[in-house]
Amino acid sequence: MAEDLLVIIPTRGRPQAVPALVQAWGDTGATADLLFAVDNDDPELDAYKREAAKFMKGGQVRFVFGKRLRLCGTLNQQAVKAAKKYRFLAFLGDDHRPRPAAMPWDARIRECLSGGPGIVYGNDLLQGEKMATAVAMTSDIVSNLGYMAPDVLTHLCLDLVWVDWGKGMGRITYLDDMVIEHLHPANGKAVLDAGYEEVNSDAMVSADTAAYYDYRDNGGLDTDLAKLRKLVEEAS
Repeated sequence: MAEDLLVIIPTRGRPQAVPALVQAWGDTGATADLLFAVDNDDPELDAYKREAAKFMKGGQVRFVFGKRLRLCGTLNQQAVKAAKKYRFLAFLGDDHRPRPAAMPWDARIRECLSGGPGIVYGNDLLQGEKMATAVAMTSDIVSNLGYMAPDVLTHLCLDLVWVDWGKGMGRITYLDDMVIEHLHPANGKAVLDAGYEEVNSDAMVSADTAAYYDYRDNGGLDTDLAKLRKLVEEAS
């Protein structure tokens, strides 16, 4: 069961998030595999490597180190590789924390996605149903599209696309009681560090917002939805 779901966490500049996330992970009773994707040029690289050394190679918690591709690029690189092995793939930011519930959150994901191609997301206590800030999907979506999020994006608006995909293919589930808390400066749960400043700069917001609208309105989304609807049809 453990090798059917992989949760990918691109992370940069926050090695302290690793033990906090792993602790939250353990508190939920999750059995899914967890992959931290770290940049080779991260200023905190040595600290990340010290964290990685605490875990058995090939165990439930793993690390991969590679060229900086930004959040979307790193997520896509790891997701495309993992789609060959795992039935389900999920994304968490390094500032997300799954919280305990009556049923382990990863068990809820498996349950919701067991019926075929689809997307599921929980309550981040910030955006709620509006945005899939932490998401899981069947790996056939990634294999079919060639990415887990449009590669025209850098960091922002992925959560909007995932909702677009799910609604467009008619296979999306929002679980209000599945809390994956987003610790973000916007809700006063995190300090505004260099990472937040970079990805929420005017330049980044403008670039990713423009890329999202272009993808949504000028054919990119329609092309992907045609593939996803065919995937659902073939699985029925």
